[in-house]
Amino acid sequence: MRHPVITSKFQPDSRIAIGRRNAYHQAGHVAAVYLGNKQKQLPEVFFQIVIKLHEQQTQPLNRFAGVFSKYSVSVEGGRLIHSLPVAFSEVSQHFSRSQQEKYRCAFEADVSNLLAGSLAEAKYVTESDGEVFNAHLINRDALHAYGGRSDLAVIDEYMACFLPDQNEREQRLDELFLAAFNFVNQYSNWHAITALADFIQDKPYEVIRCGGFQDKPYEAVRCEEIMSLLESRLVA
Repeated sequence: MRHPVITSKFQPDSRIAIGRRNAYHQAGHVAAVYLGNKQKQLPEVFFQIVIKLHEQQTQPLNRFAGVFSKYSVSVEGGRLIHSLPVAFSEVSQHFSRSQQEKYRCAFEADVSNLLAGSLAEAKYVTESDGEVFNAHLINRDALHAYGGRSDLAVIDEYMACFLPDQNEREQRLDELFLAAFNFVNQYSNWHAITALADFIQDKPYEVIRCGGFQDKPYEAVRCEEIMSLLESRLVA
């Protein structure tokens, strides 16, 4: 694995005013893409964590204080299936059984990794409110309230391509949702997500690029912190 490359325009000693929910949401995506894919023995993929300055400060930093977040953070890339075919059956009809299985695993991993962001945000909010993080209360529909609207739209495209039958699609999506829920709720993974959310807020980096596609040199700080951070929390 190539080490992450980080570029920064912020002061080294500054703390970025990113909403805590936003930080957990993106940390959930990253942990799922890195740890989840690795656990499933799937290939490494490129992704980057991008921090942007709001033109207008309209996003609350947290609900306990009258402070607004100055920056937002998002994860770009991280998908094994870069462009969706018209139908999974059409693109895989000439594959061997082994190739079909690998392609199916990639499809399902992308869906699970998309779900992990909203689920991480939901777990953070639920536990902050002193409530139990429960798969029956935090269902797929509830994820719209946890920044999941765009992720769920992409998931709908994936599943429509993957399974044409709606009943089969809903059943499989329920299974993938539960798998993503269990990933986020597992202690070691949640420990890693929490540590990464802290990292995102504490480290003043504009872009953190991870994976094997670094197309030009950067006057950047070479950093292994994210991967070692996730690995160390997983081991702990």
